Amino acid sequence: MAEDQNNKPSLDVDTAFFKSKRGILKVSEMVTLFVAFVCFSAASRPKYIAATALEFLITSLLVLLFMFKLNKRLTFFFWPLVDLFNSVFAAVYFIILSLIALTTYTVRGTLVGGAFGLVTVGLLCVDIYMLFRNITFNKPRSEIQSSDKE
Repeated sequence: MAEDQNNKPSLDVDTAFFKSKRGILKVSEMVTLFVAFVCFSAASRPKYIAATALEFLITSLLVLLFMFKLNKRLTFFFWPLVDLFNSVFAAVYFIILSLIALTTYTVRGTLVGGAFGLVTVGLLCVDIYMLFRNITFNKPRSEIQSSDKE
């Protein structure tokens, strides 16, 4: 019975991810998205609430993926590229959403949520830059994944 427990794969928690630049950036993205979500919820703007909640969920899932090192087990996707595409689409979507929220606000919560949306766009742009700098298509995956820990 002790042999069965040793053969089970365990989930290793990568606590160093939260101390890395990308980890701090992802957590700060989640914080600004959550603040924008709360502001839009207080202002009762369902379209904005749905967009921020969805991006918060996607970012949370990516953080969990990197935190539990599942990106090394699920190798059928090139996870840095998936993260890059998510950041690019989220940045474009949130700059439009935040500008609309800032220009058409009727409640102060919409204004504050739009401002935090723009802060999120800035963080997403930094994330895009860092990911794009680390992704090269002529290196093996092992070299790219080891450079992600910078």
